[in-house]
Amino acid sequence: MVTFPPSKINLGLQILSKRTDGYHNISTCFYSFPWTDVLEILPFNSLTFRQTGLAIPGNAEDNLCLKAYHILKEDFKIDTVQIHLHKNIPTGAGLGGGSSDAAHTIRLLNALFELDLSAERIMQYASRIGSDCAFFIQDRPMLGSGRGELLELANINLKGYYIVVLVPAVHVSTAEAYNGVTPHIPDSELHELIGMRIAEWRDRLVNDFEMSIFQKYPMLQQLKEKLYSNGAVYASMSGSGSSVFGIFEKEIESKNLFRDSFGWSGWL
Repeated sequence: MVTFPPSKINLGLQILSKRTDGYHNISTCFYSFPWTDVLEILPFNSLTFRQTGLAIPGNAEDNLCLKAYHILKEDFKIDTVQIHLHKNIPTGAGLGGGSSDAAHTIRLLNALFELDLSAERIMQYASRIGSDCAFFIQDRPMLGSGRGELLELANINLKGYYIVVLVPAVHVSTAEAYNGVTPHIPDSELHELIGMRIAEWRDRLVNDFEMSIFQKYPMLQQLKEKLYSNGAVYASMSGSGSSVFGIFEKEIESKNLFRDSFGWSGWL
């Protein structure tokens, strides 16, 4: 069985408060787009994992796809499988590639072994892997709260817009990003901002990580400004970075304009 785990962007990201468990309460809108990895899972006589494409830091045995398999294995008598992951989505870019791979591993295993798990149950398993993992069970734009695992449907549709995603040669760790922010309650709730016309988002729909990350890595702010200067109706950093995206009303020659940092472009 084969599936194509997609990427996500964050439309706004508010850091609201520090939690007693060490995490932060956030408010964001997750929106998927079709820059995908390729994930194949087949029955096999032993548990094997193979990765091709972009390199992933760390050991293969720590991959989130294997973690997803072992979480299901704790509760169900599933057989061993061969997992082949072909990576197209860069890691550490705020695009959710690893979480998407893990979520789609659970979805494929559910189908392969006919576990008949509900979407809610699958989301519970996914939430044990990562804060944004449950989003990739939905296939719909979602508002995320709590650590990002509490989801509700977002009333937004960007179909017909063109997106350009830039991935510069800058790595921003999640810990570094959170260390630079001061949690606060914003004047406007994110679901209200999402309901505005996209042309009104520019100065209102904010990723709270940008203030400190842009100071440390001014190249990212320059890329955001260049997206706007080339016609983006909205531009932002995704997640804790380091990717920056722009949303356009028409297709642009993004590969030539952003040659050194171009990642992906296409229609939403």
